[in-house]
Amino acid sequence: MNPPSPRLRRSRVLEVLRGGRSATCFKLNLSDARVVEIASMEGVDAVWLCNEHVPSDWINLEHQIRAARLHDVDTFVRVSKGGYSDYVRPFEAGAAGIMVPHVTTADEARQIVEWTRFMPVGHRALDGGNTEGAYCSVPTTDYIAHTLREQFIILQIETPEALEKVEAIAAVPGFDLFCFGPGDFSHHLGKPGQVTAPEVVAARQRVARAARAHGKWAMAPGMIAPRAALEKEGHSLFSLGADVIALASFVRNGVRSFNEAG
Repeated sequence: MNPPSPRLRRSRVLEVLRGGRSATCFKLNLSDARVVEIASMEGVDAVWLCNEHVPSDWINLEHQIRAARLHDVDTFVRVSKGGYSDYVRPFEAGAAGIMVPHVTTADEARQIVEWTRFMPVGHRALDGGNTEGAYCSVPTTDYIAHTLREQFIILQIETPEALEKVEAIAAVPGFDLFCFGPGDFSHHLGKPGQVTAPEVVAARQRVARAARAHGKWAMAPGMIAPRAALEKEGHSLFSLGADVIALASFVRNGVRSFNEAG
């Protein structure tokens, strides 16, 4: 077997997870590529970009993805809930992964795999004239094999209805991680923001168990419990925070310190 082309970047997150270690990411709501670069310089394994709740355009997302790649950091994009093009464009721009929100059935999971994995796993359309395919400068077979080995798909479980089907969803081949959504789940229970409510914690643990039972990894969307507890549950990809929260906290503390010194 020929070694992979140096033009095709391996996934840092998958390398860490396959090594039995925990990986980290930092979530961005802001659209400035320089924020991605700052986070990447500080040692996270991935930057989580969002196209579900943030009005980012594709060109700007490409700049953000490129900023992370300059520092050998993965990006994954939470895609708009939509169709085939919404799901494959982050990959074509060079992202290592995508996150699909509000997955509710095994049939939907199968459709996502069908759209986003090349054969023989799925039936994704092929075009290597992009960052992902090194602009047609590598053999097509190498390009396809690389995507199947070095890209990941995260499915979000965010409602009680999805939770009831989580084991069937987990059994679908071709995706890699679950991410439980405690914010939406608590909202659907009529307890918005109560992410440590017993029902929400039990749901989080069930999602992680389903992932483990079917050879998938689980992602914690935030440090909503101690690291050791989350790792014991089976989580191995951790979001350490978000840019908007960090910036607001820094400014708030600065204003408070200034006022207290007056």
